[in-house]
Amino acid sequence: MERRTFLRGAVVGSSAAAFGGTLMRGAVYAAPAQPGTGPYGALLAPDANGVALPGGFTSRVIARSGQTVAGTSYTWHSAPDGGACFADGTGWIYVSNSEVNPNGGASAVRFNSSGNVTGAYRILSGTRQNCAGGRTPWNSWLSCEEVSLGYVYETDPRGVDAAVRRAAMGRFKHEAAAADPVRKVVYLTEDETNGCFYRFIPATWGDLSAGTLQVLVAGTAASGSFTWANVPDPDGSPTATRSQVSGAKKFNGGEGCHYADDTVWFTTKGDNRVWRLDLAAGTYALAYDDSLVSGSAPLTGVDNITGSSSGDLYVAEDGGNMEICLITPADVVSPFLRVSGQSGSEITGPAFSPDGTRLYFSSQRGTSGSSSGGITYEVRGPFRS
Repeated sequence: MERRTFLRGAVVGSSAAAFGGTLMRGAVYAAPAQPGTGPYGALLAPDANGVALPGGFTSRVIARSGQTVAGTSYTWHSAPDGGACFADGTGWIYVSNSEVNPNGGASAVRFNSSGNVTGAYRILSGTRQNCAGGRTPWNSWLSCEEVSLGYVYETDPRGVDAAVRRAAMGRFKHEAAAADPVRKVVYLTEDETNGCFYRFIPATWGDLSAGTLQVLVAGTAASGSFTWANVPDPDGSPTATRSQVSGAKKFNGGEGCHYADDTVWFTTKGDNRVWRLDLAAGTYALAYDDSLVSGSAPLTGVDNITGSSSGDLYVAEDGGNMEICLITPADVVSPFLRVSGQSGSEITGPAFSPDGTRLYFSSQRGTSGSSSGGITYEVRGPFRS
């Protein structure tokens, strides 16, 4: 019998079946998942935009690839991928990568305090297959190239300062980045079947032009303790960064990465897992593993990941049921939204507005299944705080 493991919280008594299963840290819960319900209730029928949401939530389309963003003259990029939001006076900015090769890069949409679009523009050009990335505490966007010997580019969400290549952060098949202001490091995932998990220690916090790239070293088990080791040659040539340090732990297709409260979570798509590093304790463990689910797993094709002020994790699916699923602090796993009629696409770029009342995301290839068919959405509703 297949079983499911969660490692972040405690059992929620008799609500386990209703919410798709919960369990205590390190324990195994044998009941089958119950997709379709969750802390916000069951998903309703798809709305006019093809998005199924819980009651009280609504969606709108913000942009479509190849079309001008409403109220602007800017044409939205193809294959929208990783994204983040930034405060901008009384409004905010949503930044989105373009996962095409060549001519990837990133764009931004600006909103006023009422949520109306007031502008859209390019913030990074001339790069390759910009997949995910991450925001920094000093409000820049790190856009990562998902290609062999790819770079990280630091960009200005306002579109004022020119983007800068951050070669010191290593050359490999970059996926996502997550900044840790406590330890003053940036964590990095690698999208290879035998990829590694890294951290970059800037020589000066707030300046990514120089520093030390390290790789996580641990055993082969699904949980245990870990250490860090310097990568001798971050340039990755002639020896790939993932092959330079003996004992570097291998992960099957590193994807999204999120930091909060002395913890970093990241996903591995090759084995459909969510990992949790307890940075204070120096330990790692699985937060989700669909191979341990009895019956139909509520979350498949894990990819981008973000968090809300409530401590909920939002995990986007690459394929699967085209859902964004929740993992709550009580270890509830359930769908939050589902996009219908777009099985040839993937969900990307989940990010909350600064006030936590709006969630942005994209369907990378939309209904056409082509990179030119991307759709970027906004969801509003009574998000938990």
